[in-house]
Amino acid sequence: MLCGSWQSVAADGAAVPPGELKGCLSRAASLYVLASITVSYLAGASAPTPLYPVYQGEWGFSSMATSFVFGIYAIAVLGALLVAGRLSDYVGRRPVLIAATLIQAATMLLFAFADGLSDLIAARVIQGVATGAGIAAVGAGMLDMDKARGAVANAVAPGAGTALGGMLGGLMVHYLPAPTHLVYFVLSAIFAAQVIGLLFVPELMPRRAGAMASLRPRFSLPAVTRQPLMMAAPVLIAVWALAGLYGSLAPLIVRTSFGLDASFAGGIALFALAAPGFISVLLTQQVAARTLMIYGAITLFIGVALAVSSLPYHSATAFFVGTALAGSGFGTGFQGAIKAVVPLAAPQQRAGVLSVIFVVSYVSMGVPAVIAGYLVARSGDLFLTARWFGAVVMLLALLALTGTLRSTPPKEVDVNPLHTP
Repeated sequence: MLCGSWQSVAADGAAVPPGELKGCLSRAASLYVLASITVSYLAGASAPTPLYPVYQGEWGFSSMATSFVFGIYAIAVLGALLVAGRLSDYVGRRPVLIAATLIQAATMLLFAFADGLSDLIAARVIQGVATGAGIAAVGAGMLDMDKARGAVANAVAPGAGTALGGMLGGLMVHYLPAPTHLVYFVLSAIFAAQVIGLLFVPELMPRRAGAMASLRPRFSLPAVTRQPLMMAAPVLIAVWALAGLYGSLAPLIVRTSFGLDASFAGGIALFALAAPGFISVLLTQQVAARTLMIYGAITLFIGVALAVSSLPYHSATAFFVGTALAGSGFGTGFQGAIKAVVPLAAPQQRAGVLSVIFVVSYVSMGVPAVIAGYLVARSGDLFLTARWFGAVVMLLALLALTGTLRSTPPKEVDVNPLHTP
């Protein structure tokens, strides 16, 4: 590796201070590299959404198949999280991230040269495995670099990546040639550049025994994080279930209800959900976790109600306004969950805690999306499915709001950037 560890020892036996290792990036620069990887992972995951109508036209598969392709990705992420989610706590963040990001770069080429549904499914599975293996490691790595800014980055980056992928895919499909190739070539090049960047990111998590044992699936949490996660679970389930609906069926919704171009407007719908999310996170960095979850639940409820209500009236304006409100609830609710849970864990437990959070998130995203696709394929009534889906998300938002209001405000972990070591 070009860069060593900040636990390295100088010739006189003293620890080398952060940023003084030759060839290493600073903590701040390393945090940006890691955040960019999270953005790219989520952008790569959402980039196929605007392309689903193109694939359907070329290969002739159904809405159920589209939801299955989306859902199989979430299942693959889940499996990788359960197996490899804690690995970076034992072997270090950087080796896991280099391997996962290299696989991401190769997987983009599989997407680019896919010529049928089976190729698309295979690419989504491999992409999910790489994302699941890397997402907990990169999240924990950002917290290693800076607990305060890392917590914010963990909440901002998923929304930013989802928004970027949806927008990038939609614009390229609509305005540029080779829509099923170009976006993947761009993403593959970005992943390759990030692998090079990782060579200069110092390793803050020393190797320790137990790497092989960590590969045994285990769904457990440190005791101090269990009650906060139980309180945050309804918010996590609600926001990620909504993301699953938009990621799988948004193109069909905007085409059927509003008569808009499915590829372009589908990508814009995903952008409209995700962009307000990461903007809200940036604007509420200093807000307490409990307040964030209350605001997130309320805004999510109102936004989903407006978006679903707009469908029978074919009001694209109301739909996108409701989507933006729901997106704001997504970002703040997810940030509140991260701030309430992850900083409580010790550094060597963070990847495992993040793995559990992402397991809950991806189950919530994948399973409802597949069910929604099945219901649309079976009944042919997209609006009815969307109303039922929206009702479930709204109920979860109410449960989250009620639980948060009735709970005793937890002792806040100091995440002020001015107070971090």
